[in-house]
Amino acid sequence: MKKPQRTALSLAAAQVALMWTGLASAQQAPAPAPAASAATAIVVTGQRAALQSAQKIKQESDEIVDSIVADDIGKLPDRSITEVLQRVVGVTMDRTMAKGDPEHYSVEGSGVSIRGLSWVRSELNGRDSFSANGGRALNFEDVPPELMAGVDVYKNPSAEQIEGAVGGLVNLRTALPLDFKGFKGAVSLENTYNKLNSKQSPSGSLLLSNRWDTDLGQFGALLNLAHSESRTRSDFFQVEPYYPRTDAYAGQDPATTVWIPKGAQWRTLEFERQRDGLYGALQWKKNDFETALTYFQSKYHMQWDEQAIFAQQNPYSVTVTNGQFNDKGALVYGTLTTTDNGGLFNFNNDTRFATRDSKTEEFAWKAKWKASDRWSFSTDLQYIRARTDGFDSTVATGVGMPKETLDLRGATPTLIFDAADRAHLADPKNYYWAFTMEHLDRSKATEKAGRADAKYTFDDPVLQDLRFGIRLNDREALSYRNPSNYHWQALTQPWTAGGPAYLSDYPGNTHLQQFGNFFGGSVSAPPAVIFPNSSLAQGFPASYQTLYGYTRDHCRKQLGANNPTCDGWPFVFSPESISEDANSPGTNVLQERSQAAYAQLRFGFDDWKYPVDGNIGVRLVNTKVTAHGYVAFDGSKNSPTDSGVTVPVIAAYNKPVDFENTYTNVLPSLNLRMKAGSDLQFRFALAKAMSRPDFTDMQAYTKLSQDVQRNGTVVTSVTQTGEALGNPMLKPIRSTQADLTAEWYFSKAGSFTVALFDKELKDVIIRQSTAFQIPDTSGNPQTFVVTSPVNGAKGYARGFELAFQTYFDSLPGWMSGFGVQANYTYVDSKTKLYNPVNAAYCSGGNSATNFNLNLNGCDTDGRSFGDLPLQNLSRNAFSLALMYDQGPLSARLAYSWRGKYLQAVNVNGTQGGDGTDTNPNSPTVGQRNVAWGLPVWADAYGQVDGGVFYKLLNDQLTLGLEAQNLTSARQRQLMQQHIGYMTRGLFYTGPRYTVTARYTF
Repeated sequence: MKKPQRTALSLAAAQVALMWTGLASAQQAPAPAPAASAATAIVVTGQRAALQSAQKIKQESDEIVDSIVADDIGKLPDRSITEVLQRVVGVTMDRTMAKGDPEHYSVEGSGVSIRGLSWVRSELNGRDSFSANGGRALNFEDVPPELMAGVDVYKNPSAEQIEGAVGGLVNLRTALPLDFKGFKGAVSLENTYNKLNSKQSPSGSLLLSNRWDTDLGQFGALLNLAHSESRTRSDFFQVEPYYPRTDAYAGQDPATTVWIPKGAQWRTLEFERQRDGLYGALQWKKNDFETALTYFQSKYHMQWDEQAIFAQQNPYSVTVTNGQFNDKGALVYGTLTTTDNGGLFNFNNDTRFATRDSKTEEFAWKAKWKASDRWSFSTDLQYIRARTDGFDSTVATGVGMPKETLDLRGATPTLIFDAADRAHLADPKNYYWAFTMEHLDRSKATEKAGRADAKYTFDDPVLQDLRFGIRLNDREALSYRNPSNYHWQALTQPWTAGGPAYLSDYPGNTHLQQFGNFFGGSVSAPPAVIFPNSSLAQGFPASYQTLYGYTRDHCRKQLGANNPTCDGWPFVFSPESISEDANSPGTNVLQERSQAAYAQLRFGFDDWKYPVDGNIGVRLVNTKVTAHGYVAFDGSKNSPTDSGVTVPVIAAYNKPVDFENTYTNVLPSLNLRMKAGSDLQFRFALAKAMSRPDFTDMQAYTKLSQDVQRNGTVVTSVTQTGEALGNPMLKPIRSTQADLTAEWYFSKAGSFTVALFDKELKDVIIRQSTAFQIPDTSGNPQTFVVTSPVNGAKGYARGFELAFQTYFDSLPGWMSGFGVQANYTYVDSKTKLYNPVNAAYCSGGNSATNFNLNLNGCDTDGRSFGDLPLQNLSRNAFSLALMYDQGPLSARLAYSWRGKYLQAVNVNGTQGGDGTDTNPNSPTVGQRNVAWGLPVWADAYGQVDGGVFYKLLNDQLTLGLEAQNLTSARQRQLMQQHIGYMTRGLFYTGPRYTVTARYTF
């Protein structure tokens, strides 16, 4: 075939690359070899070879895919899978520990988004894989990267792929023993030093693999072990939300409004995790038959110990002296005092201890048979079991703080305390026992899956092969938790009978916490504060029993030994626990069965001037969900002395409920590739995709409540609301998506690619309100307005990606080892509610009647925000790596950055029920009774990581030094208010250094 001429786009791309590097050669690369399989592409040595293998996978794939391949056996280029994935164009990493909890930082990340969407599915060697976390994917931080040979990120689906990835698909690949030519072994030892807490963490891995050629065929066996530890610390400075005030300082004009936070605080968190991995494989191949049996296990244990101080003050009692305000009226400098509590700010000092143990196991068997020149068959059987157990315990003291001086004028917020303040906070007699809170959860999940596939190869110049098959899947998820979820109980408070029980009367099991080396010493250290010992939080329930003995005794001392008040709430300890009884209010049982069939035709027009190949297919999926849960109501709590509005009398209602939901999806797909030359190609993809709801969103548990507002004994209002943890009748999120790419491969490790994408979304899951009825004692139906997840919005995510990599081979001598890798992603998104809420003001409490609260967010002045983007989506993100590979030396300096993104709305810490009603048309205008919940954002963040490695002993021994967060970057958190994006907090973790020794044989 005549060689095509270079197109205008090819020449334009060449000019861009030349301007970028100033050094890249414009010579045409030789024609690529046939595509290497994912398995054979991973056995590489050196960073440059890894990039070549990854580029070859991308160039020859049937779909749009980006890959990262191990530099060496057991050596992906980062410390965790999430950190590996953030280097891929279009992928961003979430640095919080869990969804809906933006107040706890994760050094290694907890999840990823692809092209701005968090609906990501995970696979292990092409099979569905997950953690028992209530979601659909693996906890990527749980998976040992040392076991991985490569990672593939698929951006668009084909009919052959398992359904469920609107955002994208992450496939983790491991090696098989027949991938190696013979015996292969590798051992690595590492030690990481965290500068902030001066702690060290060892890691290690071992791989042994061998193959034998016999008369019975080729046999292979592989064993891979990995152990990794991490001990990190994160410091957090935090500012409370701002409230509108007309009386914040002496002489303030009542016609003016300034915005004042009710305080600021700080915390430090020590985090430890241990990650263990085990992977084994047996493989046999003879003639046209091949089979493999694999076992994969990932175990994860983490615990953290946190000391945090929180302002509990009435925000409307705060006064300011020496105040300075910005042009929006927000406080930027001033001393805060209060007129309440004898002039002392009320703070709680929490000691919080949390642990989680997770385990995922996979047993898999695959067989392939080439029956003839035309027919090939394969079968794949899989069994997964996953489990996670969590425990979270908090014990707090309380203290009155004389004053706080805030300086929010610079990039780093500052708290200023004089010697008297510090002495006050160090004195135990100023502290009292405040509260406890426990949470326990347990989740189990299993999956049995089997698939059978066939391929017919055509003897035709256009038609290549027809692939078709079926897949059956049965997945069960069970979750258990204590009935109240986070069970808060007061020990003593200023408002409890008898008042606070002070440490001077009930000492012991506390310590004075010094915040040494806070923010690495770059800011002045906060005052030392007295916290409960961690043993009190860890010792639940026995330690709690001791504390409630203190408070009951204190109550009796104040009110009299026989006062019955001291024998009721909150002085009686009532611990909660987990019950695995199917009819327990804390139990949810979900089963999901799916049946899928697909057909996919591959074709190629090789005789065209610009050859075109691709695949077209359709996948038909039927899903059936059954759920068992509970509807619970504690019963009306009426008083015989009540008058005014009638309170309906409703008996306690605890009823098991069962649901069944069935839906069918037809998912067509088209993938085309046009070769405009041996080095230039274009792709076009069009498909429908779906992502099933997370299992947490399908829980069948609803908690009803009756809120009675009284003025003395006069009932002024009755509100009946509820919250459903999930909705088993949810449908999957659906998308119609299109991709267009241009890919120029100008050398074995050099490429420049452009991708345009558009995902049109339907049935996005949001939280909205529905009506639920139960009868009262007279048989009359009573309506509760229940908030639950619903398929309530549509929208889009669209944008483009740019990716470039090359080595400067044209430079002389040692300088030819330099290279660069860079990518940039732009994503624009918008959502539109099926039932829009357009009210400019919020109204009502933190319940289903406040429709704006969860959808649009509400400010502390009652105004709605509206038009919020999809969560976890950064409009801009980029990654840049400078590389060097020459002889035994390999090095990389990498910078990854993502723009601001919405983390959550109306979550703990940035929500409340005391917002000021400023709606001029409201009957309660001027009152402080509006529930509010702010949008919380992660500000733009970039981090520099690096590493250098040197090979010895004929490349068998590699010594290395790696560093994470070299520049001590800080993650800023923002809270959106009508005065702007205000600093909510600042996280600091400091740099970490790792020394590595790896030997292959």
